[in-house]
Amino acid sequence: MTVLKLEGEGDDWRLHLNGDWSLASMAQIEVQLNDLPDTLRGTLVCDWSRAEAPGIGPAWALLMRLTDLGARHLDVRHTGNPPHYLELLQKLKAERHAARAASTPPPILERSVGKLGRWAVLQGTEARAVIGFFGRIVTVLREALSRPRALRPSSLARHIYETGITAIPIVSLIAFLISVIVAYLGAQQLGRFGADIFVVDLVTISVLREMGVLLTAIIVAGRSGSAFAAEIGVMQLNEETDALRAMGMNPIELLVVPRVLALIIVMPLLTVIADAMGLAGGGLLSLVNLHIPLSQYIDRLRESLSPTTFWSGLIKAPVFAILIAMVGTYRGMQVRDSARELGRLTTVAVVESIFLVILADALFAIFFVQIDF
Repeated sequence: MTVLKLEGEGDDWRLHLNGDWSLASMAQIEVQLNDLPDTLRGTLVCDWSRAEAPGIGPAWALLMRLTDLGARHLDVRHTGNPPHYLELLQKLKAERHAARAASTPPPILERSVGKLGRWAVLQGTEARAVIGFFGRIVTVLREALSRPRALRPSSLARHIYETGITAIPIVSLIAFLISVIVAYLGAQQLGRFGADIFVVDLVTISVLREMGVLLTAIIVAGRSGSAFAAEIGVMQLNEETDALRAMGMNPIELLVVPRVLALIIVMPLLTVIADAMGLAGGGLLSLVNLHIPLSQYIDRLRESLSPTTFWSGLIKAPVFAILIAMVGTYRGMQVRDSARELGRLTTVAVVESIFLVILADALFAIFFVQIDF
């Protein structure tokens, strides 16, 4: 049934509204409204005299369609006893149109400030969560003073083996190769000034103060930090941590604290091994490339060492271990819902661990210079 009939009257138009205009005919009315041509000009008279039971919904749809047509210079009028609420709908339509016209997109500065504010709120929430996580670890360690079994010795031993002993080959190899590279490049530059012997100073100070502990921390972050996040994340996906809580066990005590303590124990030991391999690499390069005898290399090594050179690197190791272990376990405990989230948070754990290690190393360097350590 045709509910709309458009007739031309000279330069003007008359739109006859016929038949049922209740909400039951809404779908048919919308289809015929969309069929109205967009080329209408002049005056359009809407004749309501043959409209039966006009409803608010169809009347509003008519007004909105006529508004779209009116944007093309069409003057709309209503005759034939239009419904009493039509005037109210026209006012609402006019206010809506005015509100849309007045609304403008926020300026760039406002959007930037909004994004910065949301980022700051998220970072504040994240910081509170991290502090709470650290507090729970400290609580378990405090309980361990009166209840040593809270440290889980068997789990601690397993993690010491996995994070420490199995990491010795890769840590040794990387430290050895990097020190050989540093010694070789240093020899190329210092040889121009006839100062080949100072290659020993370069290798000794760089390895013991910075490279040994930093390379070890980066390797451990990529190796053990990712493993911590992945292992705990899988347990989260399998709801094993929820099962532990249901049995009255503390997941922090079972899963987090042994990993943190294991890494605190093995990091200084791995750093010592990395230092030894780094010095060995420098000594080998000095012997082969610079023809510096081993005895002379050791004598120069002793002369270049200050009382704090070795300890300035070793002091950093436990701090780096805490950062790596906390980030790995924290991100693992955050895993929810999907394997995709597991992969994402494992990647985040590695990236954040390495970033925090480098940041902490920079702060240590500034602090040691200030105190002349």
